[in-house]
Amino acid sequence: MFLIHLLFTLIFLYVIGTTLYLLILTVAAWFFRKKRGSTPGSSSIAVIIPAHNEALEIKNTIGNVKACRYPGDASAVVVIADNCEDETASLARSAGAVVVERKDPSNRGKGQALDWFFKTHGDIYDQYDVVAIMDADTVPHPDFLLEISLSLSSPDVAVTQGYYGVSNPDDNWRTALSSAALNVFHHVRPAGRNRIGGTAGLKGNGMAFKTDVLKRYGWPAYSIVEDIEFSMILLQAGILVQYNPDAIVYGEMATEKKQAETQRKRWEGGRFEVFKKYGLPLLKMWFKDKKKVQYLDGFMELFTPPLSLLVMGQLLFFVVSFFLYRSLFNLSVYCLLGTAFYVFSGLFLKKASFYVWKCLLSAPFFILWKIPIYLKIVKKGDHNEWERTQRKSEMKKKE
Repeated sequence: MFLIHLLFTLIFLYVIGTTLYLLILTVAAWFFRKKRGSTPGSSSIAVIIPAHNEALEIKNTIGNVKACRYPGDASAVVVIADNCEDETASLARSAGAVVVERKDPSNRGKGQALDWFFKTHGDIYDQYDVVAIMDADTVPHPDFLLEISLSLSSPDVAVTQGYYGVSNPDDNWRTALSSAALNVFHHVRPAGRNRIGGTAGLKGNGMAFKTDVLKRYGWPAYSIVEDIEFSMILLQAGILVQYNPDAIVYGEMATEKKQAETQRKRWEGGRFEVFKKYGLPLLKMWFKDKKKVQYLDGFMELFTPPLSLLVMGQLLFFVVSFFLYRSLFNLSVYCLLGTAFYVFSGLFLKKASFYVWKCLLSAPFFILWKIPIYLKIVKKGDHNEWERTQRKSEMKKKE
């Protein structure tokens, strides 16, 4: 009986602590103000697009970048055709991009491709003030490059992350819930983290760097969540990512179960691997200098579970406290209300569509669907291999 009580105590403390962290970030996000310089459009920008078998999407993405409201002679598009077996490279060239091709089938991955490019092709990007990175299925807002330039013209900003939203939120309940999740994970959390003095973190799409940062580091993150890993490397070096909610890019989210499962296993399994590597070192750095809240924030960001797991823990807390620990029951209710405030704040601040709000009713089914995914993640090696998510356009082509 003692061990059972101890187990529930640890679960409850974890749920309460991580819920409180998200609540702090949510309140802070309402008071967030982006850092900005005074000379937008003054920076030359190279937009880097790593692409693996993206023949169906690459021309549209290049066209979308070129359509941004930015001086044409101050920007360029560079495509890394990584281990491609289709016409990605030739189509990218015909669309006006500079193309470099990489062939290394035994060393696949986005991080590997970026690191290879930054270490071997300095002659291409070194002439630009800023390097932005976006995925091959991205739709940037027309002002994306202007906003990136505005952020990085500030002397206090070396790395910036734009808002990465969903291009197809109204496709079905899966994409709607993905949009709701990104409203909180890609807006509330980075805004709140910056507001309390932490790093916004990199989100894998819509990132931008002053060129000397990439000349110094390359891309030293090879995990399947290379963006989160590089965020931790930069944080340990004292470089904070600054969030700009007006530098907007949209990416496609999975519409089918198999697509979504691939994405979730990669994102959520990969985060656990990064926590094992960087969690304790960040906590030690905070203990050495408790004035630098960014290290504690970095630890808590990795320590906080995916929202579905947190809600499962809160529901367990709610049920068990109702029957066994009535003195804690009100606290369990406050945890659930705090999470509701977190989610609703994201949807309200990002002006989510009515359809996305309506699809919140599907959240219980979404959580049940994710349980088998978490069970697969805990299997040894299940989350260590990079696997490309199939695009909607590819699925339509097969029909």
